[in-house]
Amino acid sequence: MGDITQVPVTDLPNDFTATADAVMLDVREDDEWANGHIRGAVHIPMGEIPGRLGEIDPDADLYVVCHSSGRSMRVLQYLAQVGYDGICVRGGMLAWQENGKPVEYGAADVQGSGGSDALR
Repeated sequence: MGDITQVPVTDLPNDFTATADAVMLDVREDDEWANGHIRGAVHIPMGEIPGRLGEIDPDADLYVVCHSSGRSMRVLQYLAQVGYDGICVRGGMLAWQENGKPVEYGAADVQGSGGSDALR
């Protein structure tokens, strides 16, 4: 796991909606996503990653987030094996919220990305 780059949440934008050259990939489960996620993040639960690789832009800067970084690190190890480079969001959503970064609530849209209505 030492070879995976990590970034602190304080170095990231609050919103990935209009970030064309970067993707925030949230690999948590549906209920975790609904309870708060980063605006503009793409939601693909960890277990669905192998079957949904085509939804991840290989040319974008890829950031991966989960609850605290464990799943992100495992997903990034897998992605590295299949040719994707990515960066782990250090501390995950716990760190995101502890640093007062905005969180959007609700279920994902039909594409599995984006989100709902309320932004805190």
